[in-house]
Amino acid sequence: MVSSSFVYFRKKYMLIPLVIEMMIVLVIISILLLIAVPNLAKNQSMASEKGCEATKDLIKAQYFAYEIDTGNKPESLSVLEDQKYVDTLKCPDGSTVTLNDLGL
Repeated sequence: MVSSSFVYFRKKYMLIPLVIEMMIVLVIISILLLIAVPNLAKNQSMASEKGCEATKDLIKAQYFAYEIDTGNKPESLSVLEDQKYVDTLKCPDGSTVTLNDLGL
């Protein structure tokens, strides 16, 4: 018959490989997070830049559409918003687009 102290000893030391495996998994997850998080931040800023460029291109196209429709250049971009040529004059980052930004 096996003594109870031996059973306790055996159960106690059977947990050691499990704990080591868990530590290895945590280290691997930490390394993956260290690689992924900076890339996510970089992609976020790039997406914001591209969103603003796309907004400027849209407003510029609508500027010329207004000019073709009316025969006159708009005095300001707010005219495009008032006449429902564009929904907003703001980039996704919150900055307002001006005529100077469009190069007009």
